[in-house]
Amino acid sequence: MEKVSFTRMKDGTKEDYEVLSRQEIEHTRHTARRLLKALVELDESLSGYQITRLGHSLQSATRAWRDGADTDWVVAALLHDIGDLYAPFNHDEYAATILRPFVRAQCTWVVEKHGDFQLAYYGHHVGADPDKRARHRGSPYFDDCAEFCERWDQASFDPAYENLPLDHFAPLVEEVFARPPYDPGVIRDGVREPLTDAARAAARG
Repeated sequence: MEKVSFTRMKDGTKEDYEVLSRQEIEHTRHTARRLLKALVELDESLSGYQITRLGHSLQSATRAWRDGADTDWVVAALLHDIGDLYAPFNHDEYAATILRPFVRAQCTWVVEKHGDFQLAYYGHHVGADPDKRARHRGSPYFDDCAEFCERWDQASFDPAYENLPLDHFAPLVEEVFARPPYDPGVIRDGVREPLTDAARAAARG
């Protein structure tokens, strides 16, 4: 592998940075593959639930898929807890940071705030504010996050539920992370897409 000539960034040449640019472009082509591997590694994280953390991610994405959710929603559901292993105290922000350049702003916001919304289900048991979501009430995506948590997140800890396998979602992850980053046609800040689509759900069987 080519190496740069400098030991301090300020001493780098145009040729040095061209070397780095080529390697970074090649590296980013494999982002989806690394994320899929990280999902499997979620099973190394602490979990006292009846299913594994990977199982929860797959179940959330499967419910989204069967609800007729679009690609951005399905990938957001799959990756929403990917920060559990490396960022247990702000896993939602971690996941949102990964998604932000490649999915609709609506989905990024929901993933980033879902931890606050989930407290409605258990905050009163752990000394946390169960109405923490109220601070976000002015957001155009408030209702979307509430629905995301109700339909796909809090309900997805069921060992009897039949998930689709990770291989089913891999092409969607590849598609999303092959997009040009921060494409305004993808991000569409302020645009809301429904979480469910009955016609799409029926077509998927």
